[in-house]
Amino acid sequence: MHHAVTHHSEAIALALGGRAGARLAEFQAIGIGKDAMLRLIRALPDPEVGNVRALGVDDFALKRGHHYGTVLIDMEQRRPVDLLPERSADALADWLTQHPGVEVICRDRARYYAEGADRGAGAATQVADRFHLWKNLGEVAEGLVKRLKAQWAPPPSEPPEVTTKRPEGLRAQRARERHAIVHALVAKGLRHSDIIVELGLDPKTVRRFMRAASPEELIAGRPSGRTSVLDEHAAYPAARYAEGCRNSDLLRRELTARGLVVSERTVRRFLQQMRENNKPTTRPPAPKPREVTVVLLTHPDNREEADRTMLKELRDRSHDLDSACTLISRFAEILVHLRGRERLEQWVQDADASALPELRGFASGLRKDWEAVVAGLNMHWNSGPVEGHVNRIILWNQNCQACCALPWRTSRIGRRVAPAGTSSCRGVGPAGVGVSASLSRRRSSALWPSVTAACSSSVSGIETAIFCKLPLTSRSWALVESLGV
Repeated sequence: MHHAVTHHSEAIALALGGRAGARLAEFQAIGIGKDAMLRLIRALPDPEVGNVRALGVDDFALKRGHHYGTVLIDMEQRRPVDLLPERSADALADWLTQHPGVEVICRDRARYYAEGADRGAGAATQVADRFHLWKNLGEVAEGLVKRLKAQWAPPPSEPPEVTTKRPEGLRAQRARERHAIVHALVAKGLRHSDIIVELGLDPKTVRRFMRAASPEELIAGRPSGRTSVLDEHAAYPAARYAEGCRNSDLLRRELTARGLVVSERTVRRFLQQMRENNKPTTRPPAPKPREVTVVLLTHPDNREEADRTMLKELRDRSHDLDSACTLISRFAEILVHLRGRERLEQWVQDADASALPELRGFASGLRKDWEAVVAGLNMHWNSGPVEGHVNRIILWNQNCQACCALPWRTSRIGRRVAPAGTSSCRGVGPAGVGVSASLSRRRSSALWPSVTAACSSSVSGIETAIFCKLPLTSRSWALVESLGV
């Protein structure tokens, strides 16, 4: 009977953690407290790693920029099997030596993981993850677009032709409006007397507007706006304005030397009118390199019409950008349809022969890790499950740091390993969750009821209900399709 109760309590503790597990046990007439629940979890034996045929490897931050660990995932069962306290070739090689039988190692393109895999499991097939390949190409594409910005930027607008034409005055504008109103009433069938009553105008004025076929007949021959003594001599000041002269006093002295007596105020007014008549045309802003990169990496079927038009215009202006678009599209086709063994060699040769140093460098990096890259672009293995567990670790620690006011610490999965100076517990999450009854814990429980269960759960068969989305852009071409998310 005692063993049955203990086993039942262990199952509750693994599913709910300390505080929530104790509450459920109380309803089931089991007298056990929250601290005892956590002790049951810690007392459980470590689960066996077992025979792992396909292994996923990736790093995660214990302290960003300072200390990183390594998470190992069974790719077939999609479960974590171990955490290493560092990211190094020695740590991975030692683990592989102690656990023989690994046939496939799915990793990113970090040098230390490649070296550790070679030393610890030389016969295993290494698979370069497609997500990291596409991410690396995206970074290369952004640098390339930044360099080519001068080529695809729109040409500078030509300066407008200098004109001395005065804007239309208020009388002319009023004449156009009245002409339109009168003829609209005539079109409705109103007579002369009806229009006089409707508009309240003089009969002669209404008749004049009715007889005029166009507003120009009413405006022609009348002065438009304010007249100036410079109207008849506008050629010289207009030419000087086109040459860049904007000084009214200098222009007045030049006009006086030519025999035209004019005040500085008149010249200043003339220059002001010239500035209003000859404002430079504003050209549309050039797209930013990040915007162009996003469109470039988006599947053609998912691009908006405006993005397609913009990319076509940029490709017409820049031959190098057009070549880059073609090569990137071809690589995406290889990545999505897993055609690495048939087409990758030709793609690398074309990239080496191109005039794009960024893509030549990317192709050179592929050759340095050639076997793993070809396997990644030909086999179905990818690091999607690994990235999911990494993000689950990050989410748990962020939740517990933000809403539980606990130190940021990561314990291990299956074996007790923790950063120096911190305690360790079973599961992936901060140690000691469920012990404190502080105000911050009570508030966090009200906001996130599943935090306690998530941080106290084990990998021995009971999984948490927290859903972690991969931080992947849904518009990225090849990414979602290749990962099978």
